Amino acid sequence: MTARSIMFMGTGSDVGKSLLVAGLARAYANRGLRVAPFKPQNMSNNAAVTADGGEIGRAQALQARAARREPITAMNPVLLKPEGETGSSVIVRGQRRGSYKARDYWAKRHELLPEVLGGYNELAADCDLVLVEGAGSASEVNLRSGDIANFGFASAADKPVVLIGDIQRGGVIAALVGTFAVIDPADAALIAATLVNKFQGDPQLFDDGKQFIAERTDRPCLGPIPFFADASKLPAEDVLALDQLPRGQGAYRIVVPRLPRISNFDDLDPLRLEPGVSLDIAEPGRPLPPADLIILPGSKSTRADLRALREQGWDIDILAQHRTGTRVLGICGGYQMLGTIVFDRDGVEGPAGTSAGLGLLDVSTVLGATKELRVEAATHVASAQSISGYHMHMGVTSGTGLDRPFARIGNAADGAVSADGSVMGTYLHGLFAADDFRRSFLSAAAATSTLAYERMVEQTLDGLAAHLERHLDLDYILGLAR
Repeated sequence: MTARSIMFMGTGSDVGKSLLVAGLARAYANRGLRVAPFKPQNMSNNAAVTADGGEIGRAQALQARAARREPITAMNPVLLKPEGETGSSVIVRGQRRGSYKARDYWAKRHELLPEVLGGYNELAADCDLVLVEGAGSASEVNLRSGDIANFGFASAADKPVVLIGDIQRGGVIAALVGTFAVIDPADAALIAATLVNKFQGDPQLFDDGKQFIAERTDRPCLGPIPFFADASKLPAEDVLALDQLPRGQGAYRIVVPRLPRISNFDDLDPLRLEPGVSLDIAEPGRPLPPADLIILPGSKSTRADLRALREQGWDIDILAQHRTGTRVLGICGGYQMLGTIVFDRDGVEGPAGTSAGLGLLDVSTVLGATKELRVEAATHVASAQSISGYHMHMGVTSGTGLDRPFARIGNAADGAVSADGSVMGTYLHGLFAADDFRRSFLSAAAATSTLAYERMVEQTLDGLAAHLERHLDLDYILGLAR
């Protein structure tokens, strides 16, 4: 039997679609339904490795976890990973197809609709309910032709839509009503209801607003859903969330330079939630503040971000602080930057060329088109603590620095450590989610830590599901699905 489904679109980006789908996935899973999340097309440099050996957007991996399912590539058939101002790496069913300028991709994206529908049908054949998330704004009529992310998918698959507006932005009434005014009537006919999200205050004060929206759109207006304060405890997908996340007030100071093409920044989530840690995301235009630990994060374009790091003068800050005892850790692209040189002879991440690294590790990297995508169970060499992480990188790293590995994966070595142990590099993403390793790595800063990160994520998802049960008629929403 084919599953029922319903799609959630927004009047704009960051209106809470991803979080809403995650909460509904957990809520309906708690009711005994077999649920699957689905996003036809996503744009994010925060990705996750799937059980079937590909990659999808981090939000869909979290939604799969909420649904108590393994993430698979069918849940996000098309993933765009921005590489610059006007181009992206295009991932289809978890594998890289190549890099495209935005104009070229938009002209051809309709050709990916069969891949999108195929992913959806695969999920629908194996569950009771598919919760579909749109992308960006539903009212971008200039991008409607060839669309596969919003009404293009909803129309092709004949799926009902709930249109979400964020009241915190202001103008939510105009945003919801105005969407109906600008989109094609055939698309508007797919909208079954509107929904007001992120409300703060007395909800009765919005009763007249709900009535106005319902009258002008001829659709029921659901909610308002009160703002869910614990959302910051969950992994974020959009890099814009870095501006809003709490970063702690602990005595142990971790500084992360905000690189233009930062990726997989959810590696930092367990650190910012540690009570003994303060995590500072250093913005361009200011020097790196004094730190106990500097982390160079993952990057979608190592050489371009290495150039940006030097333009900010952060290379000087890193070297100066390292000389005075600050530890330095590079993760994935950040690890590559810590070496002596990065080669990109074939232009894998941009224009072909070679860049000098920071020279803190005796390794060099040759970038290549083959991407390593694996879930890994590793052991940290220095502490013997277990790490559950994943590899998601392009490039082969070599050099004498590998004789002192950061971790071991079975009989294989991962990463490198300087002779004095103060500089470390690893390809392992997600390493800090392992509680015992994280506490050992942070030493005295987390000696009294009680943070159980994975358990906290589960508790937060359960709390989100309960929040939606209180403030939405989930039976009604399920009744809209078809």
